[in-house]
Amino acid sequence: MPRVNVTHLASKGTVLGTVVLSLLAVPSYATPTAPLPKPDLIGLQSHLVTALKQGAPGAVARLDDHGRVEGAAMGVADRRSRRTISPADRFRIGSVTKTFTAVVLLQLADEGKLRLDAPVDRYLPGLLPDRTITVREILGHRSGLYDYTNTMFAKTVPGFQEVRGKVFTYRELVERSLRHPRTSAPGAFSYSNTNFVVAGMLIEKLTGHSVRTEYENRIFKPLKLRDTFYVHPGTQIPGRHARGYLAPDQKDAPLIDATEQTMSWAQTAGAIISSTRDLNTFLSALLGGRLTSPAQLRQMERMVPVSSTQGYGLGLGRRDLSCGVSVYGHTGVVQGYYTYAFATKDGRRSFTAVATTSNNVAVLNTMQGTMESAFCGKQAKVRRAAPPVERHEDIAPGIARN
Repeated sequence: MPRVNVTHLASKGTVLGTVVLSLLAVPSYATPTAPLPKPDLIGLQSHLVTALKQGAPGAVARLDDHGRVEGAAMGVADRRSRRTISPADRFRIGSVTKTFTAVVLLQLADEGKLRLDAPVDRYLPGLLPDRTITVREILGHRSGLYDYTNTMFAKTVPGFQEVRGKVFTYRELVERSLRHPRTSAPGAFSYSNTNFVVAGMLIEKLTGHSVRTEYENRIFKPLKLRDTFYVHPGTQIPGRHARGYLAPDQKDAPLIDATEQTMSWAQTAGAIISSTRDLNTFLSALLGGRLTSPAQLRQMERMVPVSSTQGYGLGLGRRDLSCGVSVYGHTGVVQGYYTYAFATKDGRRSFTAVATTSNNVAVLNTMQGTMESAFCGKQAKVRRAAPPVERHEDIAPGIARN
């Protein structure tokens, strides 16, 4: 049996073996239009157990709901020491980083330093061959710029081993993209990490500071995110953390410990480190209107369809769940970690789940099911005839995964 550590933190009562915690300074939000279904904690726990059976060494989930906290942590944080994983463990959040990056740029738009509909070329002259591509198209994955990770990680493990110790400049990553033709005309959705590398260049050009400084001063410190860091090009995760394991390309080969790496191949597209608590705090603050003006938040939430159940705005995704509830946030895939971080549109219920493996589509799809338990409860419907919810890893979305 996998190791199980389930916590239920609430103002009153105990469930599933509990610890009681008094939560302070709970922000007030607008009243939601309709009550949400009660979370299905047993269902959530079941998804995490399934992820372990499918190959994840550990899995963690945390739900913040009107000041009430529910959490579950199963398996191990370190396969060598066998330390039990904890809800407090830090991890690499992958592309959830994109939402942080978008927030910084939208704050700069609030300050009059940036216009979303201005061409990137106004701020970074000559960077892109098409000088009409706008900042809005960059943040919405509508530039058509080729995703350099498609070739970088065409072979998952060799690609990772080649770049895990390298340090790239932003421009080197953009140049890798520009070796390939555009995937679509500007305006059409096509997910590409290249967009958020350009976004990082914009932040540094417009502020004169490193992105680390801007993340810290604009988001990490104001929200008191004590588990959240941007350490690029450092390779270590500070403090107590869960180690991440990359599944091999060959069946039955051993897992690869991918925890230490520069993350230089991703940077502002995917290099932030955080925890489930901090991600929930961030999303609640963002969707509750505490990080941007109402006008800029509306820009983030203007979605274009990605599929029948997904939309994408500016660094922010939307998922339409089986019970009719829509949630907003981002997925994150980086070597060794799968993350789902989403919240209701008013920010009052936020949820993060992470499994400590990658290159394992079965686990990726199982972790998506945790959101159904968190937001739809027992009303969640199993779509047995439907194809898998996730077809690729967002570090290389153009590569089909089995």
